[in-house]
Amino acid sequence: MPAVPRPEELRSNAERLAEAVGAPLPRHFRDRPIELRSVGPLSVELARDPSLRAEDEHSNLVWVRVTEELPDDPLLHVCLMTYISDLTLIETALLEHGITMLDGRTTGASLDHAMWFHRPFRADRWLLYAQESPVAAGGRVLARGQVFTAEGDLVVSVVQEGLIRISGTPRD
Repeated sequence: MPAVPRPEELRSNAERLAEAVGAPLPRHFRDRPIELRSVGPLSVELARDPSLRAEDEHSNLVWVRVTEELPDDPLLHVCLMTYISDLTLIETALLEHGITMLDGRTTGASLDHAMWFHRPFRADRWLLYAQESPVAAGGRVLARGQVFTAEGDLVVSVVQEGLIRISGTPRD
C-alpha cells in the first residue's frame, strides 16, 4: 500500500471542490452517501493551477467509504465497491493533462471495466483506492486501480478502458 496521510487528516473532496469553484456546491454534491478524500490535487484544482501536480507523479490516491453503517452482507460491499470503483478511475488519466470532466467541454465513457476481488472488505470503512493511468492516446485511456484496507491489505484490483472527448464549446 502506498504511504499516504490517513483519511482523517484530509478534507473531503466536496469541501475542496466548493473551495476551488468559489461557491457552495448543490446539495446533491454535498450530501452524498459515498465520501471521497483525495490525497493529491483534484482535477479542477489542477486545471486552475497546473503547478500543483508533481512532475513525477502519475497516480491518483483517494480514500473512499460509504458514509452509513452497512449490514454484514459481503455481496452488498462488493456491489458498492463496484460502483465506487468507477467514480474516479477515468479521471485519473486526465489529471496529468490538466483536464477535468467539470470544465463543460470534456466527456467520458467507460468502454470496459474489470475487477478482481481478492479478500473480504467493508465498503463502510475507509479504503485507499490507488489509481494510475499508463496510457492516454487517440481519445482512449487505460486506468488501473488497487484498493487497500486501512490496514494495508489489497482487497480489489481494477482495470478500465475509457473514451474521452473534448469539444471546443463548453456544455451548459
